[in-house]
Amino acid sequence: MFTGIIESLGTITDIRPAGDSRQITVRAGFDLSATRIGDSLAVNGACLTAVAVSGDKFSADVSPETLRRSTLGMTAAGGRVNIERALRLSDRLDGHLVSGHIDGTAKIKYRNDLGGTLVFGFEVSKDLSRYMIPKGSVAVDGISLTINSCQARGFEITVIPHTAKITTIGLKNPGDWVNIETDLIGKYVEKFVKGDKTDDSQQRDIDMDFLSKTGFL
Repeated sequence: MFTGIIESLGTITDIRPAGDSRQITVRAGFDLSATRIGDSLAVNGACLTAVAVSGDKFSADVSPETLRRSTLGMTAAGGRVNIERALRLSDRLDGHLVSGHIDGTAKIKYRNDLGGTLVFGFEVSKDLSRYMIPKGSVAVDGISLTINSCQARGFEITVIPHTAKITTIGLKNPGDWVNIETDLIGKYVEKFVKGDKTDDSQQRDIDMDFLSKTGFL
């Protein structure tokens, strides 16, 4: 579990194929002496397991599922990535609850610079936007951000100068792709309300009539 508060702007130093998977090596940018093999680290929001640790570098295997759902399959050696170590129970939760399980990707539609503060607009699928609400939380490349506004196929966020400086979001431009993890609480609420149905085509939308008939109102 993570918070979306990025610890470091790391660099991918090596990528090696491993069957249908890949193994990446990342220079974290901070001392990893307290990190052990088997520990979890979020790389651009994707939870990965350290399989080797040396100095300020760690290696991790990236599964076919993660390559398919995230931008890690597009990343090359030398690429900059956001790094966050797993949350400890004694830590402050300064961002929001982030699982490190990427739901999909979004494309940057626009970037507006308001004197150092950046406003980004993203194009995203309905499968992801359905879990977004104005002033709700979203993890963009692992960064905990607040949604300004959202539509059926898009949303907008604001990035303060500090966040732009210490994370990859300040390096992004229109046309770039980013990893998206929506608020996990919303997904659980939807599942509980709709019931245990695996076929989405058989599920109806949640509306006031549905909530009334099922006893929630």
